[in-house]
Amino acid sequence: MDDILVLGATGFVGLAVCEKLVERTGGADERITVTTRHTQHAMHLMPLPPVEIIQWHPDDDAELARLVHGRDAVVNLVGILHGKEADFQRVHAELPERLGRACAAAGVPRLVHVSAIGADAQAPSMYLRSKAAGEDALRRTFPAATILRPSVMFGEGDRFMNRFAELQGLAPLLPLPCADARFQPVWVDDVAAGVLAALERRHSGIVECVGPKVYTLRELVRLAGEWSGHPRPVVGMPDGLARVQAALMEVLPGEPPLSSDNLRSMQVPSVASGQHPTLAALGVPTHALETVMPSVLAGRGRPTRRDALRTQAHR
Repeated sequence: MDDILVLGATGFVGLAVCEKLVERTGGADERITVTTRHTQHAMHLMPLPPVEIIQWHPDDDAELARLVHGRDAVVNLVGILHGKEADFQRVHAELPERLGRACAAAGVPRLVHVSAIGADAQAPSMYLRSKAAGEDALRRTFPAATILRPSVMFGEGDRFMNRFAELQGLAPLLPLPCADARFQPVWVDDVAAGVLAALERRHSGIVECVGPKVYTLRELVRLAGEWSGHPRPVVGMPDGLARVQAALMEVLPGEPPLSSDNLRSMQVPSVASGQHPTLAALGVPTHALETVMPSVLAGRGRPTRRDALRTQAHR
């Protein structure tokens, strides 16, 4: 596979996917195009030798048709965690439908779409309902698509374990909403490997991307504090107080660390359902949290794979 378009590549998952694509061939005979609204958001991808960055507004259907034309594969990683219902629908439901139609019309052989575990039309959160709507739209417009449903992802630069580590470095204790919420966290590199495997194996349908172990949120937060060297007492918050906290955070400037919709998402266990294959079906082994995050949280600032790729490309 030579010509791949990655939408939403400027985020946490996109970086891992692009690195895996480059590592697969060493940058030779591979064309990887990534899209972004603002090119400055993609500067961290510049060290990857074959990556071409294109500025694109996701509401432009004519440009979308031009972008997918002639591609061997398209990977959709576009997603948001916060917003109003219209925002979730536009990003998670309408864009996959438009993308599926464009890829079908252009004869694109492979389409991989990253959704979320727990996606369901009857889910309590706008986030999960909109993810389900996007999956349904893709099944209608591009039935051969692979839909990956990851649980919460961890790794270098994640906004989950790293954020909880940072919070414990600042506070004497950590009040925690939804402390008993259940997660089956998966290494972002394993999800990226799943994307590549889906492209190479031409797998279609839903694949749940989970790690080997289930944790409560309280357990994950305690591990983040322990591995980062500043463990703090974790105090579970009553649901009512958590809702008030989330509502207050939503009126603060910038992106809230926690929203009311996030709380509703955590009512749904982020664990394998048993109804769909997992990464093992794609031949991808998964790595335990304990084998990756202790060194990540204890060794911030160490050289990354991106630095090695930069050196190889003499950039």
